[in-house]
Amino acid sequence: MTATDISHRKKFFALGNVYLPHIVVIEKIIEETPGVRTFHFNFKDKKLGKEFSFESGQFGQYSVFGIGEAPFCISSSPTRRDHLEFTAQRVGRVTNALHRLGAGAELGFRGPYGNSFPLDFLKSKNLVFVGGGIGLAPLRSLIWNVIDNRNKYKKIDIIYGARSPADLCFKYDLDAWGKDKTVNMVTTVDKGDDTWKGKVGVVPKILEEVAPSAREAVAIVCGPPIMIRFTFPVLEKLGFTPKQMLTTLEKRMKCGIGKCGRCNIGNIYVCRDGPVFSYAQIKNFVSSEY
Repeated sequence: MTATDISHRKKFFALGNVYLPHIVVIEKIIEETPGVRTFHFNFKDKKLGKEFSFESGQFGQYSVFGIGEAPFCISSSPTRRDHLEFTAQRVGRVTNALHRLGAGAELGFRGPYGNSFPLDFLKSKNLVFVGGGIGLAPLRSLIWNVIDNRNKYKKIDIIYGARSPADLCFKYDLDAWGKDKTVNMVTTVDKGDDTWKGKVGVVPKILEEVAPSAREAVAIVCGPPIMIRFTFPVLEKLGFTPKQMLTTLEKRMKCGIGKCGRCNIGNIYVCRDGPVFSYAQIKNFVSSEY
């Protein structure tokens, strides 16, 4: 966490209680897949909403009052300020409660937490985004951030996949990126259907086929742990060094501030020291613990 992050957090949590959520209102819900929804929201306190800022890669804690809270990345881009977004898969008590809510419902929100993607490091480089399933959520914040500042970056490759066409998230974004002539968009599924026109194959396999150059490049990876585990060796085979590979690890986070210990992996706390890491930082325990 940088000094800027700490300063901003002290300003935003003026009451001095990092556990105190602020009220936000759901304005719109998009059903991405049968079990995944994206929630558009804004702060109930308009002044607070104008003061709030975050960076791509950071996350928040979202409370369904009377049920509990859970962490999710902020999946919208800080370059687009009319609303905020997070995306949740229905897997447990809190996410089931979230999926029962409709537009107009109120949630608790605290954040932003964690570090962010290093924009200064990415500047003037070729960027390779590799995503799987709902793992596109944190990547899309950075992708739109980069596209909205297109002159600061070189070539953009996006390789994204899911188990089936029905499991692809953010189809509206995939369509927009596919139409963008400055972006090389490749979409794949593990198993297609009669209507599928794209590539078929797991993400690491398709990444190896696309074979983006490692020269002056950075790869940003996010998806299911098994996808991440098999993607890094492919990138190394293509010539990417561990410092040229970034990922965001959000599995097992709970409290958001490094107190509960649930996200401890090796000698790091994902919520406090991440969730964004280079492969060089986590190489020793990705295969065994994540």
